[in-house]
Amino acid sequence: MESLGSPVCEVPALLTESAFSQAYREYLEKAGILDGRYRAQKLENGMVALPVLEEKLNVSVQENLLEKIAPGSSCRKTFITNPVFSKRARVQSPAQKLRMDLYNLLESYGIMWTRNLDHDLPHSWQRHGDLVVLSEDCFCDTIWKQLGVELWTSVACSLGVKRLAKQGRVLNDGVRSPNVTLLLGDNSWVEHVDNGIHYTFDLTKCMFSAGNIVEKQRVATLKCSKEVVVDLYAGIGYFTLPFLVHAGAAFVYACEWNPHAVAALRKNLELNKVSHKCQIIEGDNRQLLLQDVADRVNLGLIPTSEAGYLVACRVLKKNTGGMLHIHHNVDCFLSKYEVGAKNIAAQDPRDLQRIIWREWAESTESKIRTFLQEVHNTPWHTSILRIEKVKSYAPHVDHVVLDLDCRPLQ
Repeated sequence: MESLGSPVCEVPALLTESAFSQAYREYLEKAGILDGRYRAQKLENGMVALPVLEEKLNVSVQENLLEKIAPGSSCRKTFITNPVFSKRARVQSPAQKLRMDLYNLLESYGIMWTRNLDHDLPHSWQRHGDLVVLSEDCFCDTIWKQLGVELWTSVACSLGVKRLAKQGRVLNDGVRSPNVTLLLGDNSWVEHVDNGIHYTFDLTKCMFSAGNIVEKQRVATLKCSKEVVVDLYAGIGYFTLPFLVHAGAAFVYACEWNPHAVAALRKNLELNKVSHKCQIIEGDNRQLLLQDVADRVNLGLIPTSEAGYLVACRVLKKNTGGMLHIHHNVDCFLSKYEVGAKNIAAQDPRDLQRIIWREWAESTESKIRTFLQEVHNTPWHTSILRIEKVKSYAPHVDHVVLDLDCRPLQ
């Protein structure tokens, strides 16, 4: 196998006069015969050698060139010695550069590149400053183990970073801890800037969800200058910080039970100079003693924040009420029977999604209204203001957010 990183001594070419070289080039390129990896070579005698893919070259190609494309030209096979890579070949994507460098590394160990190794390379990754997190489905072949730490040094160099980590499956431990292994480097704390907000966290201990960016940007546009907000699932500050930094909340109570996320949240409040407007409440928010304080409550836990519904109702101000932002993963898959029963067979798929979201939202609204009346011992009015998709969580599963306005009837 040939690669940009393994130059050859010569490549096959077709030789013709300079006056006919452009016509030759156009025909060969259109026919898929021109080898675009290399530059044409001009010779001192006025001839031009055009690099070609020998396996696609046959007698009929040369006959067409001589008789139809460029009558009067001469055409014969030759070789370009010490070929020069074309501009197009020299412009590589990061993935192409990574492949080239690893090809050369294996070659230096006398290990032959095989086709299955192409499928074992990462084709996307997360970048956090000078650290890249690789996906869990790459570098699984046992051949990589022979290279030891030199493999990770080469990968880091190719991607232009100093540290390297690999993502595993998120742990089902109640706090959605990441399963990330540090491959190169001795410090797993990273920094990330999102919509002008600075985040720092230990990526082996805390998750960072880039997919929530649209919702975080929306939260940043809310007008909360005189509001007290309770963030029931604060994490490292995904929503706590937009509420404070951009939405201008007067004060935020940030609830979090993962000690690693709490450590990062403290740092992030300091980084963004808003620690004086936030109180972190550690532990299980179901045991929260706080009540009758909030103008707005954020329930940003997926797959469901249902365990926090009762708590959210308790912390809302009993005399004025407020807004709940409720996140949930909605299963949008319906069988043909269910679709027919709902009489939506002819609906656009997006309309079908919204019908299912609406059903979930109305069910949630009913639960919240019941909790509010139980907690405050008075009737309440609730109103669905907005239901929007945040992102796709899995096939047929949408992460959506519901804005629910809740007011006591006086």
